[in-house]
Amino acid sequence: MKKIISFIFLFTYFLGFSQQKELTLEDAVLGYYKGLYPSTLNNLNWVKNANTYTFQKDNELILTNAKSNKVISTISLKQLQKTYPTLKHFPRLQEISTTTLTFKNGNTIEVYNYINKTKEIAVTPDKAAENSEFNSKAKAIAYTIANNLFIATTANSKIAVTSIKDKNIVSGQAIHRSEFGIVKGTFWSPKGTFLAFYQKDESNVTNYPLVDITTYPASLNNIKYPMAGQGSEIAKIGIFNLKTAKTIYLDIDTSDEHYLTNLSWTPDEKYILVAEINRAQNHVWYNRYNAETGKKINTLFEETNEKWTEPEFDAVFLPNSTTNFLWFSERDGFMNLYLYTTEGKFVKQITKFKWVVTGILGFDKSEKNVFITGTGTDPRENHTFKVNLKTGKYTRITEQEGTHTTQLSFDGNYLINSYSNINVPRNIEVVNTKNGKTTVIFTAENPLKNYKLGTTNFITLKANDGTKLYAKITKPANFDPSKKYPVLVYVYGGPHAQLVTNSWLGGSSLWMPAFATLENYIVFTLDNRGSANRGFAFESIIHRHLGDIEIEDQLTGINYLKSLNFVDSSRIAINGWSYGGFMTTSLMLRNPGVFTTAVAGGPVTDWKYYEVMYGERYMDTPQENPEGYKKARVHNYIKNLDGKLLLIIGSVDPTVVPQHSMTLLQEAVKQKVQLDFFTYPMHKHNVRGIDRVHLVKKMMNYIVENNK
Repeated sequence: MKKIISFIFLFTYFLGFSQQKELTLEDAVLGYYKGLYPSTLNNLNWVKNANTYTFQKDNELILTNAKSNKVISTISLKQLQKTYPTLKHFPRLQEISTTTLTFKNGNTIEVYNYINKTKEIAVTPDKAAENSEFNSKAKAIAYTIANNLFIATTANSKIAVTSIKDKNIVSGQAIHRSEFGIVKGTFWSPKGTFLAFYQKDESNVTNYPLVDITTYPASLNNIKYPMAGQGSEIAKIGIFNLKTAKTIYLDIDTSDEHYLTNLSWTPDEKYILVAEINRAQNHVWYNRYNAETGKKINTLFEETNEKWTEPEFDAVFLPNSTTNFLWFSERDGFMNLYLYTTEGKFVKQITKFKWVVTGILGFDKSEKNVFITGTGTDPRENHTFKVNLKTGKYTRITEQEGTHTTQLSFDGNYLINSYSNINVPRNIEVVNTKNGKTTVIFTAENPLKNYKLGTTNFITLKANDGTKLYAKITKPANFDPSKKYPVLVYVYGGPHAQLVTNSWLGGSSLWMPAFATLENYIVFTLDNRGSANRGFAFESIIHRHLGDIEIEDQLTGINYLKSLNFVDSSRIAINGWSYGGFMTTSLMLRNPGVFTTAVAGGPVTDWKYYEVMYGERYMDTPQENPEGYKKARVHNYIKNLDGKLLLIIGSVDPTVVPQHSMTLLQEAVKQKVQLDFFTYPMHKHNVRGIDRVHLVKKMMNYIVENNK
C-alpha cells in the first residue's frame, strides 16, 4: 500500500512538473510587457499633509486612512473624464494634496480639484519642450528647447530665460554628463520665486561623429564628447527671478574646468549651496552664494582625498530651519550623515555606521528623528531606519530581510514599504513608525509559478586579502548534481553597480534563469571589489588600475566554480555590457584558457576614449597615469585570444563610443587575430525595445554554439 501511495505521489509530482510551461528567451526579455515580473500597486503615494495614502485599482484611485486602513474616498476615471474628456486611462500622478491631483495630460500639466471637481491649473509648454519641470507654487513649467531654457505659465506665455544662438552653450540641462548625482538642470526655489539652472559651455569639447543611416544618404550627427585628458565643459549657474524676469549668474570662475554639483536652495530662498570639485576630483569646496547678487558668502567646509571625492547628494535642511542641514559624506569610509550650519559650523556627525546610508526620506513631526535608507549590516539589502538627531541612536523599521523601497508620510508616523527578496516577489505594507504595527495592503503572486525554472542561491567567498565577496549561482530546472554543466559568468564589476542583491531573482534579469533552464547551464555572477554599497575602501581600491583587482576577484569566483563537482570547468563562457564589456574582454584576453567564449557588449577597451568626468575620477588623466592606461588597454592583449570573442555595439552609442570597438578590431586585423563583431544600427549604449530580444538571442546562441 505504501508503495502505491509513493508511486501516486511521484506520478503526480512529475506530472505537475511536466505540465509546467517553458519560459522562452523572448518572453523573458519582454517579461515586463508579458506580466512575468511581480505586479504592484500603481499611483501608490502619500497625500500631502495627511496620513492618507492612495493606490489605483483598475481605473479608480482609492484614498485610504493609514491608521484605520479604511477607504476614505475614491476618484474614478469617469469623474476625471467629465473635465478631461481626452483621458483614456487614469493618469500617473505627480502629486496629490488633500484637495488636488497633479498629472500630465498630453503635453499639459493639470491640477484638478477633486473636491470641487473643477480644473484648477493648466500649464502647457511648447510642443517641442524637453526636460520639463513643473512647480505648483510658481504655477509654471521650466523646460528646454535645443540649447535654451524657457518657462511656461498658466497664461500659456513662453518666457525665454535664455536666448543664446551659440549651440555650444547649453542651458537648463544636466551637466557633467550626469555624474555626481546630477539628474536634471533646473532647480525651482522653495517658494517658486526663482529658477536656478545649470549652464555649460562646450566650446572646448571636441565633436564626436556618429552616423545617422536613416537619412538618404547617411548624414553626420556630431555630439560633444569630452575624452579623458582633453578639453572639458565650463559650467555656470544662473538664477532667473520670475518677478523681475531678470537673470543673474553666480560669481564663479570655472575656466579651470572644475565641477559645480549638488545645487541646493536654502528654505528662505536667500542662498544657494554648491559643491565645487576640482577637475582632478580630489578636493571639494562646499560654498554658499547670495541668490540676489550671485556673490560668494563663504566656504562652509572642504573635503579632500588622495583617490577621489564624489559628493552625490544635495543638502537636506532640518524642519523649520533655514540654517541647519544634513550632508552626506564618505569621509570616514562609509556614506554617513553630518550636521552643519550655513555659517560653516560643523555641529556633529549624526550617523557613524560601518555600512552605507543611501538616502533621506524625511523627519518626524517632533523634529527629533530623521528617517533614512541604507544597506544595514548586509550590503545586499536596503532598509529604512529611524535615527535620533540628538543621540544618533537608531531603529530599523523594515524588519523583513530583503530590498525595501519606502515612502514616508508627511509627519513621519507611517511608512509605505514595498519590498522583495529572493523568495518573495513583492509585498507592500503600511508601517506605524512609532509602534512597528504593520498592515499588509498588497501581496504579489509569483508570476513564474507555472514556469519550469531552476533555483538561485547566494554564495559568500573570500578575496585574496580576506574581503567578503558576494555571488549568486543559478541552476537549471531538473538540476542533477551528478552531471557536469557548462557555465555562463555574467559580469559588470564597475563602480555604482551591484548585481547581487537580496531581491526578486537575486537581482538578475529574467533572461538569466530562463537561459539556465533552456540550455542546461549554470549562470554565475560575483560583485568584485570596485562595485557599489560596500564602502569607500572596497570601491576605491581600483583607483588608477582599472581591471586589476576586479579580475583577481572574478578569478576567485572561477576557482570556486571549478571546485564544484557539477561544473564542467572546460566549458566556461563570460558575458557583460559596458564596464562589464571591459571586464569580459579583459578577462578573456588577459587570462587565456580560462574561458572558451566571450560576448562583450558596448565594451570600454581603452580608457583614454572614455569621458572626462567618470574616467578621470578612477584613472586620473592619460598624461598623469600612462602606465595605468597602458595596462588596462584591452588592445595590448589581443594576441592572447584563445577561444571565441564577439563584440556587440550600438552604432550610435554616445556613452561608450564606437571607437573603442573599432580600434580593437583594427588591432585584431593587424595582429591577424580572428574575432566576431555585430552592430545594432541606430541603437545607443544599450539595445532597447523589441530589438533587445534579437540581442539576447544573438549573445546566448553564440555562447551555446562556441562554449564546447
